[in-house]
Amino acid sequence: MSWGTELWDQFDNLEKHTQWGIDILEKYIKFVKERTEIELNYAKQLRNLSKKYQPKKNSKEEEEYRYTACQAFLSTLNEMNDYAGQHEVISENMTSQITVELARYVQELKQERKSHFHDGRKAQQQIETCWKQLESSKRRFERDCREADRAQQYFEKMDADINVTKADVEKARQQAQIRHQMADDSKADYSSYLQKFNLEQHEYYHTHIPNIFQKIQEMEERRIVRIGESVKTYAELDRQVIPIIGKCLDGIVKAAESVDPKNDSQLVVEAYKSGFEPPGDIEFEDYTQPMKRTVSDNSLSNSRGDGKPELKFGGKSKGKLWPFIKKNKPPPPPPASASPSAVPNGPQSPKQQKEPLSHRFNEFMTSKPKIHCFRSLKRGLSLKLGATPEDFSNLPPEQRRKKLQQKVDELNKEIQKEMDQRDAITKMKDVYLKNPQMGDPASLDHKLAEVSQNIEKLRLEAQKFEAWLAEVEGRLPARGEQSRRQSGLYDTQSAPAVNNCAQDRESPDGSYTEEQSQESEVKVLATDFDDEFDDEEPLPAIGTCKALYTFEGQNEGTISVVEGETLYVIEEDKGDGWTRIRRNEDEEGYVPTSYVEVYLDKNAKGAKTYI
Repeated sequence: MSWGTELWDQFDNLEKHTQWGIDILEKYIKFVKERTEIELNYAKQLRNLSKKYQPKKNSKEEEEYRYTACQAFLSTLNEMNDYAGQHEVISENMTSQITVELARYVQELKQERKSHFHDGRKAQQQIETCWKQLESSKRRFERDCREADRAQQYFEKMDADINVTKADVEKARQQAQIRHQMADDSKADYSSYLQKFNLEQHEYYHTHIPNIFQKIQEMEERRIVRIGESVKTYAELDRQVIPIIGKCLDGIVKAAESVDPKNDSQLVVEAYKSGFEPPGDIEFEDYTQPMKRTVSDNSLSNSRGDGKPELKFGGKSKGKLWPFIKKNKPPPPPPASASPSAVPNGPQSPKQQKEPLSHRFNEFMTSKPKIHCFRSLKRGLSLKLGATPEDFSNLPPEQRRKKLQQKVDELNKEIQKEMDQRDAITKMKDVYLKNPQMGDPASLDHKLAEVSQNIEKLRLEAQKFEAWLAEVEGRLPARGEQSRRQSGLYDTQSAPAVNNCAQDRESPDGSYTEEQSQESEVKVLATDFDDEFDDEEPLPAIGTCKALYTFEGQNEGTISVVEGETLYVIEEDKGDGWTRIRRNEDEEGYVPTSYVEVYLDKNAKGAKTYI
């Protein structure tokens, strides 16, 4: 089967068909190009999606990814990023192996097709030229034959006419001979051109056209084969990345299988464990026996007059001022909705027996100083200012240990980084010393000294946090206890002044209710004890409480509670109408006593036992 023999007369149709084949090839190229764009866009969208859900560095969200479930999700994001990379590979390979190659092939194909059809047209023009020459010689031979016949007839007519002279007859005879000679010459030319045309026509239909059409057929078949190979390559390029995509999917499955609920539960324990012991059993309180108070004869309450009620130490009076703050403490706000007393048959706030001022004063004069109160004071002031203590003393023991350990690790990393930088500068300085043309060694002295200073600062900072960490872990005695053993000042002169806050009571804004006359003494001792309460442990829970009403803690030092919520009590009401509570290691503050029902643990440290 050959186009040259079968389609010898379909030159124009073959020209159209080959052009259609090139158009099909260009259409396929356009299809592949659009596929590559889709792959690139898909990969870009997958990468953006993976990046969108990646945890932000140095954020709380990043800490959450220590759980196995979150790690599985993070592995999925990373695998999807690799998955997107494979689609980029598909796009790149299709562009280089199909689009670019076929585009170059199309240009070559067009040039080859143009050359073949140019040869075909040239052969057509040649045969047409021969045909025109044949037609011209044929018409000339026909014309000469007619002229010869007319000359012959004219001669015969003149020869038969007796009236014509002999000279005229001779002339007519010669003319007839000339015409016959011209007809013979035209016949010879016509025969020659006919032979030439037949030869050219045979060559055209049996040699030139078959050869040209055969080349065109081979060109078209190569085009078809090239399209088939490109389609196969199109599939193979997809198939090549399937194993890698399969590995990505296998990674996702493996990450899913690595989810460990027990491990995540243990991480929750490590993250939120406070280190406190659960509260003990609540002892039975016998209200059938009247509570007895020992009232001193020289009680301060007697100086007020017999008909006046006793003043409670730390109660709301105009003479009581917060130390360090010369303004009266605001009274507890009324309930947001309805007062406890205004609620019909509603629960009343627990009434606690208040000790007489004389008893408090005797306690004040005889008890030893409590450094714990200054720690509470500083914590209260920090709570008011919204600052976090440097030693994380506002956190429970276990959480504090973890924070300190994390800080020590960070400082050690920074120290190592600075040491690496110092080593690099030292090496550069040695190079400058050996090769002065490369630089001045003295120019690095300032940078080297600066790095050394940074290392020393970081080491001191690390030692400070390591000391706090050792104290929390029990490797070193508490700094407050060391100081109390080293100084006898606390047991003598400072005892009355420090004991002003013996009840370890803080207001919602972090200060204390004290006599104005004692304010100066507390101020003097505040700086002396500043180092003593930096590293104290958080206040332990002395009981629990249940919120009777919803309270919006909008003032500084207060905390919001919801009706029915159960919280820990870390400091009971000292007569000022406030109770200090804690929700968790990060949330503590004051609420009005009338808003909560308190259940104190008799065995808890700091809880009062009334006689």
